[in-house]
Parts: sequence; structure tokens; C-alpha cells
Amino acid sequence: MSKKSKLYRAQAEMCDSVKRYSLLEALGILKTIPHVKFDETVEVAFKLGVDPRQSDQNVRGAIPLPKGTGKKVKVAVIAADAAAQDASSAGADIVGYEDLIEKIKGGWLEFDVLIATPDAMPKIRALGRVLGPRGLMPNPKTGTVTEQTGNAVREARAGRVEFRNDKGACVHVPIGKVSFSPEDLKANCTAVINAILRAKPASARGVYVQSCTLSSTMSPGLKIDLKEINKVVS
Repeated sequence: MSKKSKLYRAQAEMCDSVKRYSLLEALGILKTIPHVKFDETVEVAFKLGVDPRQSDQNVRGAIPLPKGTGKKVKVAVIAADAAAQDASSAGADIVGYEDLIEKIKGGWLEFDVLIATPDAMPKIRALGRVLGPRGLMPNPKTGTVTEQTGNAVREARAGRVEFRNDKGACVHVPIGKVSFSPEDLKANCTAVINAILRAKPASARGVYVQSCTLSSTMSPGLKIDLKEINKVVS
């Protein structure tokens, strides 16, 4: 059995592994427990009542966080003409078309988000083996395939996060940094909960959100009372 670190043991003493917390309670604890020296990311995780083996029950989407992510995002855009100009004006870090596609094909991946116009997608699909495993492939469901490149760039830079269930029907979404106030983290978390609820597949049956847990990069998880989810719905 692996030995827990001194930091983890100190954190665990302040976290009840059985109790179901309110959002603000959990966020308050994450703010007060001991932390490492870097500004840890706060994440919300859901266990969903879906069957990932069924293509119509996969949960995927994107949401701009009202209080941002606390991370500087590098945005690349594959577009031409007016769409390219809109992307540049909105602050995209790099804009190109066939030249950028070739650069990516050659192994350049120094960006966090890739946005493309629909007409560019037939050429970009050839990059699926490069972009797909890294979660960088543009997709209409996440708003990264669009003619409105300027809006997409602004959302990405302001703090837009994508989510997708894994093979275990779990979804993990970053909602900010430990340095954020509890109120700002709650606002971001509430926006994510709303997005997850809106993304419920029509074919899903039974309890949709089965559990919800908050944690920071190096902390234990804090279980959230599912009544909090109902509060968001109401």
C-alpha cells in the first residue's frame, strides 16, 4: 500500500470523506486546506447515469465560464478571408489556412484551442490522428467549427472549457484556480452544472447525475450534496 504524503494527510484531516457538502462549504474547505506552492486548478467531477457504449448517450459540450479559468489560452484559427480577419481582430494567437494545416501536419502543436471554419474541415480531418488524442480536433458541438470565428476566439480566451464523458461515464471539468474567491468558483461551477444538465441525452434513463465531487489538483475529493444540483435546476 502506498504511503500518503504529509500534505495529503493534513488535507484529509480537514475533509470528511462521508459528508455531502454544499458548494460553498466545499469551496471554503478547498480554500483553507494546506496547498502546494503553485496555484492549483479546482475541478468538478460528475458520475453520470449514461451508457458511453451507446453513441446517442455520450455527453459532450462547451461552456464559457463567467469568471474565467485563470489560465492564459493560446488560440489557433484555420480560416480565410473575412473569417480570418475576424479571428485576428478578436485576438487569436495565430491565424492561417493551408500554411497552418501544413505546420500542424509537421508536428507543431503550440496551442490550447484550435478553431476552424466549416469549409476547412475536409482538409483538417486528415489531422485527426494528431489532433484527436490531444482533444484539439475542432468540433461543431464545442463551438470550435464556426463561421463566427471572432466570437469563438473571444470565448476561448475569456475562459471557455470543453467537457466529454469518459468510458466510465465520468466528466471532469476545471472551474478555476484555488486563488479564486469561493463566490467566483461557485459561479463557474454553477455554469458547468447547468451545461451538464442541458447536455443530458434524450435516451438516458434513471438518475442522470449520480454523484458530484470537487477537488483541487493535489487535494482529496469533497462530495457535493445532490440537493445542490436541484437548487441549480430550480
